[in-house]
Amino acid sequence: MPKIVCLGAGSFSFGLSTLLTLLQSPVLRGSEIALVDINAESLDLTARLAGWLNESWDCGKHISAHSNHKDALQGADYVISAIEVQPRERLWQQDFELTLKYGLRQPYGENGGPGGFAHTARNVNTVLEITRDMERACPDAWLINFTNPMHRLCYLVNQYSRIKVVGLCHQLAAGYAMAAKALAPAYGLHGADAFVSTHADPSNHYPMAIMAAQGMERFKITAAGLNHFTWMLALQDRLSGEDLYPLFRREWQKLPTTFEPLTRDIFEIFKLFPIPGDEHLDEYLPWLSNPQQKAWEHYDLSLYNWALYEKLREEQWRQVSEWVSKRELTDSLKHPASEGAVELIESLVTGKPLYWEALNIPNRGLIDGLPPSAIVEVPGTISAEGITGEAVGELPRGISELLHREVSASQLCIDAVVHGDKDLALQSLLLDPVVDDINTARLILSDILETNKAWLPQFFN
Repeated sequence: MPKIVCLGAGSFSFGLSTLLTLLQSPVLRGSEIALVDINAESLDLTARLAGWLNESWDCGKHISAHSNHKDALQGADYVISAIEVQPRERLWQQDFELTLKYGLRQPYGENGGPGGFAHTARNVNTVLEITRDMERACPDAWLINFTNPMHRLCYLVNQYSRIKVVGLCHQLAAGYAMAAKALAPAYGLHGADAFVSTHADPSNHYPMAIMAAQGMERFKITAAGLNHFTWMLALQDRLSGEDLYPLFRREWQKLPTTFEPLTRDIFEIFKLFPIPGDEHLDEYLPWLSNPQQKAWEHYDLSLYNWALYEKLREEQWRQVSEWVSKRELTDSLKHPASEGAVELIESLVTGKPLYWEALNIPNRGLIDGLPPSAIVEVPGTISAEGITGEAVGELPRGISELLHREVSASQLCIDAVVHGDKDLALQSLLLDPVVDDINTARLILSDILETNKAWLPQFFN
């Protein structure tokens, strides 16, 4: 049985759900699970929770806890990474406020925009350190990445290490939820009226999840592009195989114009449906950050609520502490939302082929017109032979150009940070759609580097 290392085991977004899914996998009975987190309190709680559940459920796993990844990597077969430079929310807000000083408003700013540059840059040295240690301790292991910006960090690993990497993301669920909302009358689906937005607000999560689950059951989406910037190439009835794209186009037009208005405009103009929803789509488009036009008001692009999510993170750990102290099993423990890592590992271990609808892997001809080195998100098959992406051919010219620009900006960002090259960093920002002025780019870059100096010593040597 394999050894599985979970980096960022105390992750708010991915750590807990992945751990609960791992524990309950009968296929992986006998596996070693090494939990790693630099936060001692989170690690202790996670390890105690895992130990209790492993015993209560008779999972048959061997669990260890480590504050340093180097102590856990030796002989690993799979390394699941959900790491983040902390404090996550406060740094995210810092990125937004820094950019705003120079007159540019990025509604989300996690993966694209100057915020995406800063977010990427802070993670580069840590990810590189992990891959270097993997090369020594477990060179044949798979790195399964959850950390954003997804395609940038997967490019980093693929370009600057010998480690096999695949990125997993659940954003396709937003596409399924929106498809289900539009097709709800035709298919008799429930809950469509309650689903009002893809934006990252807790009140939106459950209604979207309800629609996404129904959509995944009834439909099959084929999507391709970059992570958080994918496009629906096909929509079919999962049972009959019927092409539902024409019906979807008609039914989408009947939805209120206030529902995902940015997605609506982009769909109408570029003719393919953008999967991410307004929440992430706004990160990659050049028409939304101008302070004079204030397009964010027209599209109702609300800001990420950093304080709320910091509070939710704290509440989660209070809940975990209560579970551990009381030892009361709940449905939320028994039925976590899988993020895909366990299914991928099971398939690689057993050799049983598994079709997965969103894999972040090197392009190598999967999407025509994008560089082979680009990390693209496409469907593909996982088996004992590894991971094979599904070639989707050429995308429409306008969409291809949007994707190509993001690839160039992302790769320049990574190359700049790895080498501490300010010229490449400036080029990256000038290719970013949020930035529209050379001097502003210079000022933002200088501020980003100085503000994040602790994580970016290579720019100051």
